[in-house]
This record gives sequence, structure tokens and C-alpha cells, in this order.
Amino acid sequence: MDRNAEFKRWKAQGLSKADLSRKGSVDEDVVELVQLLNGREQYFTTSSCAGRIILLDGNINGFEVQKQNCCWLLVTHKPCVKDDVIVALKKANGDAILKFEPLILHVQCRQLQDAQILAIRSTHGLEVPLSHKGKLMVTEEYIDFLLKIANQKMEENKKRIERFYNCLQHALEKETITNSHPKEKIKDKNNSSYTHQKKRNPEACGKCIEENDKELENDDDPGISVTIFPEDY
Repeated sequence: MDRNAEFKRWKAQGLSKADLSRKGSVDEDVVELVQLLNGREQYFTTSSCAGRIILLDGNINGFEVQKQNCCWLLVTHKPCVKDDVIVALKKANGDAILKFEPLILHVQCRQLQDAQILAIRSTHGLEVPLSHKGKLMVTEEYIDFLLKIANQKMEENKKRIERFYNCLQHALEKETITNSHPKEKIKDKNNSSYTHQKKRNPEACGKCIEENDKELENDDDPGISVTIFPEDY
């Protein structure tokens, strides 16, 4: 069996598995993005989160929260209000941490070339301790201030998801056109003057795609984890 067939079988197995997330389904804000990737033969998603505000209660290992050892006091994929956090904090017995996490998307890729189109980075997060050993260490006014920041990040995250979706869609369309005309691609490489003139033409149909490719590459969007199909699978 060739690698393409093996990946196709691996993808079918992955997408047929039950959703083991706490919610049990794909978040509304990333449904179209997940469908876009899973609709391409060279990708499939293994997990995703559109972005969330979390209040965790547990032990802090240095500055990192070990979520597997924590109690989830509150989790929401929508803007959060102070009263909900205050009520949830009353259940805290350890070190409560307020977090905002942007888009998380894990993607399996057929080969390295497929993965390169998804490589982006982000620092669009928030993590602040609120209590220690069950004792609240900050004021309610400060909690309200933090939630305004977290909610702003949530709104910005939704805009970034939409922008990333549009850029990725353009990049994939461009890749499809390129792969479907390999002879023309070689011809263009051998005719540098023609290629130069085409790029300078303001009416060229590829201009929008080229600009979106640069935005996809350089923009500080939410992070994506990609895994390449292993050679020894």
C-alpha cells in the first residue's frame, strides 16, 4: 500500500473516533475551519478549541499549570462576567488560575510540504493567579479588570480565526491550481521576464492570493500544532 493510501486509511480511522473533549463536539467558531481542513485529502484534525476562558484550581509547577491535576472551576467559550468567577472561586481549595487560551488546532499532515502552509505562531494568551491555598489574593476590582482584558482577547481571537480561515482558503486554492498545472509552473520558471511582468500587473488575478499568503505567514495569529505522517506508520 502506498503512502497516500495509508494516510487516507489513517485519516478515516481518526475522523471516525468519538469526540472525547469535555464539550463532546467541535466549537461553533471553528466548525468551518475544521471542515475546510478535513475536506482536503492531505489533512485531518485530531482536536480543536476555538478559544476559552478557564478558571482552574490546583497546584502550580513553577509558572505552569498542570491541567490534568486541576479542578476546572469554570470554562466558557463566550465572554465572561465577574459574578461567575467570584462564585466559582468560592470552590477553590488550592491555587486558582484565570486563563485565556486562543485557538488550539491539532492537524495531521500527509507530508512536510503540506504542513508548511499551516506554520504560524502566537502569544495571544493570558494566565494570572488569583488565589493561594484557597485564599483570594486579589480584589474583585482587579478580577473585573482581568476579565475585561480576557474578553477583549476573546473577541480579537474570533477575528483572527476568521482572518486565518480566509487566508488558508486562498492558500489552498492557490496550491490546488499550481498542482493541477505542473507544466505551466515549469514554463513560468523558465520564463523569468514573463513571471516578473505578471507579478507587477495590478490586475493580475493572483494578487489577492499572494497578499493573503504573506498575511498568513507573518500575522501573529493563534497557534496550530501539525504532525507529519510518519515514515514507519
